[in-house]
Amino acid sequence: MKAEKRKVQLTGGSTYTISLPIKWARDAAVKQGDELLLVEQPDRSLLLTPVRAGDERARYAELTLADTEQFEDHFRYLIAYYLVGYDVVKLLSPGGFEAEVRKRIKEEVRKRLIGMEVVGESSKEIVLKSFLKYEDFTLRDALQSMSRIIIAMLEDAISALELGDKDRARDVIERDNEIDRFYLLLVRQLKATVRDPELAKKIEMSGQRDSLGYRIVVKNMERMGDHVERIAKHSLLMSAPVGVEQIREIGTSTKVLFLKTLDSLRKRDVQMANEAIRDANQLIDRVNEINERTLAEEMSVSDKIHAFAIIESLGKIAKYCEDIAEITINLGIEVPGEEIP
Repeated sequence: MKAEKRKVQLTGGSTYTISLPIKWARDAAVKQGDELLLVEQPDRSLLLTPVRAGDERARYAELTLADTEQFEDHFRYLIAYYLVGYDVVKLLSPGGFEAEVRKRIKEEVRKRLIGMEVVGESSKEIVLKSFLKYEDFTLRDALQSMSRIIIAMLEDAISALELGDKDRARDVIERDNEIDRFYLLLVRQLKATVRDPELAKKIEMSGQRDSLGYRIVVKNMERMGDHVERIAKHSLLMSAPVGVEQIREIGTSTKVLFLKTLDSLRKRDVQMANEAIRDANQLIDRVNEINERTLAEEMSVSDKIHAFAIIESLGKIAKYCEDIAEITINLGIEVPGEEIP
């Protein structure tokens, strides 16, 4: 509907009232006696939402799995339902689930979707339900858990390379699944705040306008996890731990940069974020120098390729830190009429 102006009326000497546009009321199925939820926004505007008796019911969806598609195709659909906020998803297979497929679905759900559990099944269906309560796991909690895993993975990936510890490198690769789980959880939460303004407060986010910024932040953190995994994979393929001192130097600097970036985000400190951006640029320059030095070193072509890939991944992580710091500056700038917490 087009914007309309309405005059505020004084009723009973102490109450302000305003009439609702009839077209909006009809479209929203609002009638006499219904309740409306009024939520004050950071810019002092009011968000008006009809209160429905069934709003507390779980959001339910059915997903029929086609025999012509692969398992990962089906799981991508399930992830999409999870991300947009469905509480119950029923998976249907017209031809029935094979035992191996049923087992794999359960394993992948537990491994990749936080809060989602199998609550019912038969030969042709599997029912999944989310037991996740957003307010029990705030945005800060999830970001902190995700960042701790990334830091521990980075430390272990560098250590695995130094010691030639293949088991430790494989463990780093396996832990990337944890990063992916938190990434999906955070995206689900951030999508939900767009639909429910009150949820932003419950998960300790200052307002809906932050959703897009944090969406980019968590995507960058998920990509960091991918690059740490890549470091571990290349360390497994190296015949000898060459260039370790330089890699350890860059790895330590990368960890310090990531911690500073996270601290600036937590505090919304734009000056610290600017420092992090300068540090990231210096680190990227250092990565380029080391790549040139590695080129001149005596080692097998294969090891040289793996060393390049490891150093390049550390440089990519530094670039993602720079991106997060830029988002921090955007989040830390006050919008007219809005208070920064």
